[in-house]
Amino acid sequence: MSQHYSRPPTVASPSPSPSAGSQPTPTPYNIIPINDVLSDHPSLRFAEVRAATAALLTVGDLPVPPDPTWHRHSDLLDWLGAFFGFQRDNVRNQREHLLLLLANYQMRLPQPDHIDSLDPVVSRKLRKKLLKNYCSWCSYLGVTPNLWPTDRDPRRDLLYSALFLLIWGEAANLRFMPECLCYIFHHMARDLNRLVDGFIDDYTGQPARPAFSGENAFLHNVVIPIYQVVKVEADSSSGSKPHSKWRNYDDINEYFWSRDVFKLIGWPLDLSRGFFHKGKVGKTGFVEQRSFLNIYRSFDRLWVMLILYLQVAILVAWQGEKLPWKDLQLRDTQITCLTVFITWAGLRFFQSLLDAGTQYGLISRERPFLVIRMAFKSIVSAVWTLVFSILYVRIWNQNKRDKGWSNAANQRVTTFLYASAIFLLPEVLVIALFIIPWVRNFLEKSNWKILYALTWWFQSRSFVGRGLREGIIDNVKYSLFWVGLLAVKFTFSYFLQIQPMIAPTKAIYNLKGVEYTWHEFFSSSNRFAVVVLWLPVILIYLMDIQIWYAIFSSFTGALVGLFSHLGEIRDTRQLRLRFQFFASAMQFNLMPEEQLFQEHGTMRIKFRNFLQRLKLRYGLGRPYRRIEANQVEARRFALIWNKIITTFREEDILSDHEVLLLELPPDVWNVGVVRWPCILLCNELSLALSRAKELKGPDRRLWKKICKNEYRRCAVIEAYYSAKHLLLTIVKEQTEEHSILSQLFIDFEDSMRAEKFTVEYKMPVLPKIHNSLKSLLKELTSTKKDTTKVVNQLQSLYDILVRDFPSEKKTMDQLKQAGLAPSRPSEGRLFFENAVELLGEEHDVFYRQVKRLQTILVSTDSMSNVPKNIEARRRITFFSNSLFMNMPRAPQVEKMMAFSVLTPYYSEEVVYSKEQLRSENEDGVSILFYLQKIYADEWKNFVERMKRQGIVKEKEDEIWDKGLQELRLWASYRGQTLSRTVRGMMYYYKALEMLTFLDSAAEVDIRDGRELGSVSSRRQEGSSHGHGRDSIGQSPTSSRTVSRVNSDVSALFKGHEYGTALMKFTYVVACQIYGSQKAKKDPRADEILYLMKNNEALRVAYVDEVEKGNGNEKEYYSVLVKYDRKLEKEVEIYRIRLPGPLKLGEGKPENQNHAIIFTRGDAVQTIDMNQDSYFEEALKLRNLLEEYNRHYGIRKPTLLGVREHVFTGSVSSLAWFMSAQETSFVTLGQRVLANPLKVRMHYGHPDVFDRLWFITRGGISKASKTINISEDIFAGFNCTLRGGNVTHHEYIQVGKGRDVGLNQVSMFEAKVSSGNGEQTLSRDIYRLGHRLDFFRMLSFFYTTVGFYFNTMVVVLCVYAFVWGRLYLSLSGLESSIRNEADSTTNAALVTVLNQQFIIQLGLFTALPMIIENSLELGFLNAIWDFIKMQLQLASMFYTFSMGTKAHYYGRTILHGGAKYRATGRGFVVQHKSFAENYRLYARSHFIKGIEIGVILCVYASYSAISKNSFVYIALTISSWFLVVSWILSPFVFNPSGFDWLKTYYDFEEFMNWIWCPGGISVKSEQSWEVWWEEETDHLRTTGLWGKVLEIILDLRYFFFQFGIVYHLHIASNDTSILVYLLSWICILVAVVLFVVVSHARNKYSAKKHIYYRMVQAITIVLVIAAVVVLLKFTKFEFVDIFTSMVAFFPTGWGIISILLVFKPILKRTAMWDTLRSFARFYDVLFGLVVVAPLAVLTWLPGIPEMQTRILFNEAFSRGLQISRILTGKKTHTN
Repeated sequence: MSQHYSRPPTVASPSPSPSAGSQPTPTPYNIIPINDVLSDHPSLRFAEVRAATAALLTVGDLPVPPDPTWHRHSDLLDWLGAFFGFQRDNVRNQREHLLLLLANYQMRLPQPDHIDSLDPVVSRKLRKKLLKNYCSWCSYLGVTPNLWPTDRDPRRDLLYSALFLLIWGEAANLRFMPECLCYIFHHMARDLNRLVDGFIDDYTGQPARPAFSGENAFLHNVVIPIYQVVKVEADSSSGSKPHSKWRNYDDINEYFWSRDVFKLIGWPLDLSRGFFHKGKVGKTGFVEQRSFLNIYRSFDRLWVMLILYLQVAILVAWQGEKLPWKDLQLRDTQITCLTVFITWAGLRFFQSLLDAGTQYGLISRERPFLVIRMAFKSIVSAVWTLVFSILYVRIWNQNKRDKGWSNAANQRVTTFLYASAIFLLPEVLVIALFIIPWVRNFLEKSNWKILYALTWWFQSRSFVGRGLREGIIDNVKYSLFWVGLLAVKFTFSYFLQIQPMIAPTKAIYNLKGVEYTWHEFFSSSNRFAVVVLWLPVILIYLMDIQIWYAIFSSFTGALVGLFSHLGEIRDTRQLRLRFQFFASAMQFNLMPEEQLFQEHGTMRIKFRNFLQRLKLRYGLGRPYRRIEANQVEARRFALIWNKIITTFREEDILSDHEVLLLELPPDVWNVGVVRWPCILLCNELSLALSRAKELKGPDRRLWKKICKNEYRRCAVIEAYYSAKHLLLTIVKEQTEEHSILSQLFIDFEDSMRAEKFTVEYKMPVLPKIHNSLKSLLKELTSTKKDTTKVVNQLQSLYDILVRDFPSEKKTMDQLKQAGLAPSRPSEGRLFFENAVELLGEEHDVFYRQVKRLQTILVSTDSMSNVPKNIEARRRITFFSNSLFMNMPRAPQVEKMMAFSVLTPYYSEEVVYSKEQLRSENEDGVSILFYLQKIYADEWKNFVERMKRQGIVKEKEDEIWDKGLQELRLWASYRGQTLSRTVRGMMYYYKALEMLTFLDSAAEVDIRDGRELGSVSSRRQEGSSHGHGRDSIGQSPTSSRTVSRVNSDVSALFKGHEYGTALMKFTYVVACQIYGSQKAKKDPRADEILYLMKNNEALRVAYVDEVEKGNGNEKEYYSVLVKYDRKLEKEVEIYRIRLPGPLKLGEGKPENQNHAIIFTRGDAVQTIDMNQDSYFEEALKLRNLLEEYNRHYGIRKPTLLGVREHVFTGSVSSLAWFMSAQETSFVTLGQRVLANPLKVRMHYGHPDVFDRLWFITRGGISKASKTINISEDIFAGFNCTLRGGNVTHHEYIQVGKGRDVGLNQVSMFEAKVSSGNGEQTLSRDIYRLGHRLDFFRMLSFFYTTVGFYFNTMVVVLCVYAFVWGRLYLSLSGLESSIRNEADSTTNAALVTVLNQQFIIQLGLFTALPMIIENSLELGFLNAIWDFIKMQLQLASMFYTFSMGTKAHYYGRTILHGGAKYRATGRGFVVQHKSFAENYRLYARSHFIKGIEIGVILCVYASYSAISKNSFVYIALTISSWFLVVSWILSPFVFNPSGFDWLKTYYDFEEFMNWIWCPGGISVKSEQSWEVWWEEETDHLRTTGLWGKVLEIILDLRYFFFQFGIVYHLHIASNDTSILVYLLSWICILVAVVLFVVVSHARNKYSAKKHIYYRMVQAITIVLVIAAVVVLLKFTKFEFVDIFTSMVAFFPTGWGIISILLVFKPILKRTAMWDTLRSFARFYDVLFGLVVVAPLAVLTWLPGIPEMQTRILFNEAFSRGLQISRILTGKKTHTN
């Protein structure tokens, strides 16, 4: 067969022939009408598309399928579909998919041999990429791939690729299991080979056939059986079952990592096997156990390092020398340090026990060697521990016998060292392989059985996580980073944490004669004080690498940013300096370079590009000289620049006047120089005139001075030629006045050519000419033009030019002779009176130039505030700066990679409705009013645009009638809506159209103004305004379909730009419930249809539920729809049946997964609903996609990270804090992760995936229920584990919205923290922790789960410190220690407190912000921003945020309960009620804050050092700040949080909520009982260890009672245990009284109220009597009542907390109601404690105003009227 696919002689449509007399109904198509290849669609004009189509039609001699509908013109995909039973629409979908892939691959070839035939290289390259993972899987399992040689028959490449795509396209949820797809493909490829080669079946004697065939056979025989396995497991989990009890997607996928799967499942699938039955097959590969020990198990190397260093440091410091190396010279110290080997071996033993204890669920008959390895590792590590212990004891025994270090003792030391060397051999091997990483990669990737045997001991065999080592250069970079960091950390820890603790430790340890103030259970318990003292030190020691990482990464990120040339253009001044090089920069970066394919990527080209970038950046060399207006480069730049400015105007971030100042005008009026934007020429003419007036000398000297400034030179030349053209235009030709003016200019130009201008004319007269011209232009630009005034101004100008300007005054005769005066005197009329003819208003271009000339002449300031809009200024400066950054050269659009954008959508806002815009909240504020104040300048620009378009005549109210649609869109584009996201993504399409035009446009096209912009403007008219004035949701009227965008027929004649853009870009929005929205007549469905109608490249994918039979059964379909402009309605393109309900795991990844089959191209960008993009950034997408062809280290990228800009920072100070924190992470943070640390993952959107790489390896996210709740980051984990490479690029950005209210922010952080808790349990974290090299593992830990773990450790450090101090004070130890070994002034304690305070205040979070802002905005601006943030209480917010992270991370690991929390994306900041705040923060902040506050108060009362106020304050200030932050932050950052009236009503509502009874349909927002049930629900589903640990933690509350009762006066200093036991009688009595009163209230309060009052009275009398008796007959004092409350209330809370652990049991008993009553009492008590300081603050004068100022300071600085917003005192405009 020929090496090229030739097109057959005839091609017919596969659709059936229409019946006679009827019109054929065209099959709806997605991008290319493949069924009608003879149509005039622009995409079909490409030879590559025709070649790919022809290649797919080469069915030729293949066996004929048994399908009766088969005909000879069907293609290869039809053939596969007929034989293997694929769905028809799956075949249609993958046909277009494959065709576009082939065509785009062919387009990128340098020069195909035959343009009309598909190059075999293309099909082979595609097949290799699609099946690379399959081949790796086969190699791993040791089976031969069913891919037969394709050299003789290149058609096989197409068949293999098509088969895989068809399997993938119909696999539904199975797409999350890539090796499962490999298994399916393996067997179906074998059947395919047998078909193609004509095998004869041995049993039947007939030609071989697939294992199954028929309609939808693949779905029924393959997909549904495996899907049912996943569904049964997912249903059994119900979101609360322990992960170890059910199989998730990963478990089922990893079942296919064993060669045994071929026997265990078979082919065709044997449904009787255990795999298909619940409970027959257990977990595979990994068991997720809920335990904090996962942190140690996954990152054991880190903890071993920290523990061993701590041990060595303590041993060395114990000797007492100040310098460690002096201690290490002592032989005893050296030998003592050998104990680290005992510890090391013990830690290995502990690790082996952890492995066995957590992974026992993997043991089965199929894995006999696993239990052997677990047992062996435990035995060997235990033996090593024993051996080292024995050898160590023998050393000291010999030393004691010999009374010194004799030869025998040294010999035993040598023996120990020999054993240590053997023990260290594996570590030495690891270090050697780290130094030569390619050897490690080779060994891990190879599948030799001998290597399996050698590595079996160290780790389980795994298909992923092999060959993850980086190259030498990257190794060196991140190794230096971590070596430096660890050196600083360990030095700091030794001298400031460990060494200062030694002396107090020795003193306390040896303390004698301690007088305890309570009952002492154990002797020498002062040694426990050592533990109390060391605990916070050790906790900070274990986590402070996080602080050092923040410091090192900040400065490293700044260094990388500097070398990336970030922040070089920060403001308008720097923009002016660089603007003259923009055209060259844009030409170099954004325009393709013609070069031979062989040269691409060569060293010569790279070096040449480097030199060109150097010249470009610094304005050096000939290529970047000043460019004059006749150059194509300048005109091309002008087209792009003006399109950007026009886009800004359409977005209303520029005014019409600012457009005039910023645009590059067309080359008219024969100016002859680059017509720079007016903003650059401002004041230049005035400066030139003043220079000409002052400077005495020849023309050459003056002109040289002017030419030193390029803009001044251009301003002078343009002003002269523009004035000349203007005067000669408004004065009629063929008149004497016209000839006089012409002669004047001839004289001027002759004088200038002769360089005698300064001699022949008076330079001081130039200002008069200037003023006269300004007066003339003022008349010309006025709305009512008066010809008489124009004539007068011309007369005045003429007099100055003729009489005052020349150096030699001429007589009238001389003037007439020179042609400068009229030949005959005017009779009764003014000169110019009959000669002036003003052009009409229809000459828009003329008057725009007049306004430009006026601006050049009039402007005298620097215009540094243009554009006025901050967002416009930021975007212009970023885009301008990015042109000088390093980026790949752009290819032509035809040769660029094709890509898609995918956005998951559920039910968020699409476009704000009229009612939403007008409806007011409780403060009387509507969304529109709010937006008008937040975006005041943009609203003004919007109204100006509406007036220009004739929608608004006089009053703004008219917008509600004529411009409602535009108004709704304007508001929606400023919220976090789908319409904003779609508009942003469609800029890619518009940019591609324009770039396509520029790629092929000739010089004459550009010069004559054949801009794509004109086409775009017409299309934009349809895009922006729809059809005429149709509103969203209304059907268009055919009478107004004048735009060419309105029908598919006319779309075929738009030109190649349209076809190219469609081939290169697809936008799919996964609107999961769009079908049900349409059925329910949801307005959102109409709004989505509107978006499709106005955006050509937009497609919507949704899941359709269809009832079958009697309605008990449902079928589910993935459906793709688009808007057909020919039919003027939505049409269905594809409908692919699913095996069952879509959602088996997490909703968002399942939604993405069902829609990804409709995406196209080589790359896919994932964009969330809260994102935006910009036209100017879309121009750089070609450059970004070229990154896939570059090597970053030893690999090419598979995931391109993109910079984000958070656009929600201006709403409030809280939004600003969140924005600043997020911005520093998505810029500096990810920059460092990518380079030099090489551990950047996928942190959500908007990263760009190598689409084909990811779809063959499990997709762009993971979806297992709960464990993958943070679905996005698992794509990064998966990418790294499978050998991908993640990079980060900052020359392109997208917009991103964030939550702006404290409750929204807290729910988001709760979701992320819970997600990190689940990540900690996952197999991905474990594998990366073990498979990455040591330094990358450190980077990975401290930038993922380690950050949240260390945040929790900081909170634990606070607890350890305050509880430790409470123990010391209540026990009496503190007094003794103070006298003997004062630890309050200890350097280590001070260091620990300072480090904890630094983290608590968020200063280590702020450092990256300061560094990044310094880089991009300037150091002073960064410092000022930081000061403003502190003044606005940012530290309170960060302390509060720390509590949120710690609570939800810890609770998720301990008990589970991670769930998706919908935060909402609204931006109207409104007051939140006290009850709502209490519900959200009671358990995470309020109770913990109250606990620490009570401890600090008790400590102040009983501490020996509290008498010294300064010492007490110094010790506890950080803890008090935490208490205040955790209790008051929800009110400080709550609008009107300190309003007295609202606080009063809020507490009233809170009490109503507390006492509201629960019920079946009652929500937690309505009743405390329902909320309490939900809040404690995690204790119902937690595991055994979670319950045990919860009980242990709750026991701390009993300590208050034990410690305080001995300090009561009634105790009389008695330390007997009887005192404590008697105190329980008081608690018992209190409980009995509470139960009696509660019972009486429940029984009598409703009907027999007098009985209830009597019980209350008796109770009160008994209590008073008891108090009186105690006062009379004991040493009881009145203050003991309050002290007892502090002692007993925590005990009661502890009892409640412990009993709740047994919730499932107690709920079935009568005790449950009593427990609930107690819990309600405590919540009322907590509410009172929280509201008390709030009430005080609301009562104080000035506090509410100060709070408003703090919360909205940023908004105030931008002119917001927040006082009006908060009070609602506004004039209604509706």
